[in-house]
Amino acid sequence: MVVSFYDTKPYDRESFAEAAQSEKIEWRFHEFRLTPDTATTADGADAVCVFVNDRLDAGCIQALGEAGVKLITLRCAGHNNVDVEAARGAGIAVTRVPAYSPHAVAEHAVALFLSLNRKIHRAYSRVRDHNFSLNRLVGFDVFGKTIGIVGTGRIGKAAAQIFRGFGARVLAFDPAADTEWAREADVEYTEMDRLLRESDVVSLHLPLVPETLHLVNADTLALMKPGAHLINTGRGKLIDTTALIAALKTEHLGGVALDVYEEEEGLFFEDLSGLILQDDELSRLLTFPNVLVTAHQGFLTREALGEIARVTIDNLLRLEDGRPFLEETAL
Repeated sequence: MVVSFYDTKPYDRESFAEAAQSEKIEWRFHEFRLTPDTATTADGADAVCVFVNDRLDAGCIQALGEAGVKLITLRCAGHNNVDVEAARGAGIAVTRVPAYSPHAVAEHAVALFLSLNRKIHRAYSRVRDHNFSLNRLVGFDVFGKTIGIVGTGRIGKAAAQIFRGFGARVLAFDPAADTEWAREADVEYTEMDRLLRESDVVSLHLPLVPETLHLVNADTLALMKPGAHLINTGRGKLIDTTALIAALKTEHLGGVALDVYEEEEGLFFEDLSGLILQDDELSRLLTFPNVLVTAHQGFLTREALGEIARVTIDNLLRLEDGRPFLEETAL
């Protein structure tokens, strides 16, 4: 079978080469993203393998169907960039990797918070310039603080348990509360408003669906504790960036750490050093001393990359052999 592989990075080639033990798959690696304008490059392919910034809208899906594509396989958990209904209508199956490594993203969320809180990124830059002053590097103990976990899927649960290990009190919000897990993990479910009012740190671990678009906005930001920290390793559009900048300018927030951004397509995963950044809101965010941004690298561990490759290849071989897809990965 032929697979057109989009938005390819060196680590993708390495992890898939290591996991692929079958000669049944012919890979066509493309460094560009899959969009309606590039969909004709899938001609002759049985499947396309895509990532978070590939754009598979109805027009792209139609082109893929005309090209003979039978499967869209996402090498990620989120699928908000794929028009799943259009794919069904075109007779194209869609699979994903829902649990490549919840620990990878959860640990990155905690690492972002710790770096932000203890000013590790600023201290590192200072010391490189032989500046050993400790001025403006004061943080706070996590022990005894209240952490708000918004979304308690696999990643949110892992993050909650890490914070509990610090001796923090953990509040959680999720429309589908897992009360048995909460009891065992000593986590308290509560309403979103109370979580925002009481938490010293709020960490987002939700998928992007219509109900969660701009969940963090001017109104919800106003509910947050003055000086609270906000962490987002979920999806960029969970946060209204314009409202976030306004809250930072008034110094209502103590700090913000983002591994995702509302308009990251064409920015994240690319080397734009030496170029003028055209996104005014991202440029503004990067000027704040209490904002830390990483370029969607929460998933980037050896374990996670290996699992992404394993599950994706398994589903591709199931397509080739006419077997059902892995039940938890099919959409």
